[in-house]
Amino acid sequence: MSADVVSKETAGELVRRARFRTGTSWAQLAAAIGRDPVWTVAALLGQHAVPAAEAEVVGELLGLEAAVVEALQVQPYRGSGRQEIPTDPTLYRLYEALGVYGPALKELIHEEFGDGIMSAINFKVDVQRRADPGGDRVVITLDGKFLDYQW
Repeated sequence: MSADVVSKETAGELVRRARFRTGTSWAQLAAAIGRDPVWTVAALLGQHAVPAAEAEVVGELLGLEAAVVEALQVQPYRGSGRQEIPTDPTLYRLYEALGVYGPALKELIHEEFGDGIMSAINFKVDVQRRADPGGDRVVITLDGKFLDYQW
């Protein structure tokens, strides 16, 4: 393996650092490549393969080395293979929310749609801020195609 090979995980960290160094927002990167912001962040952190032309644009905006731009294009191992409980507070709260409400959501999906799952492949996700007198609210929308089990 060549010394200039960069893993997707390392590339994601290099993107985070370059973004900080250059003052470039995730929204600016998404606009520059014509993609949804949530997809863009997930891709640049290693969860999607970024098409070559888009990876080049990101590389130019952030001053990334060619090996990092190449790593952005590589097909990922999604989910990072990690199964431990996250310790980052934001990730932990999402984990906690699914732990508390996941079984209820599953029951409601099955009641409404039948036996199947919500796709994470044919999937959209959105994050919005909603003003509230008690403090701003985070609104996360998960929008996945229903896939019925076929026995």
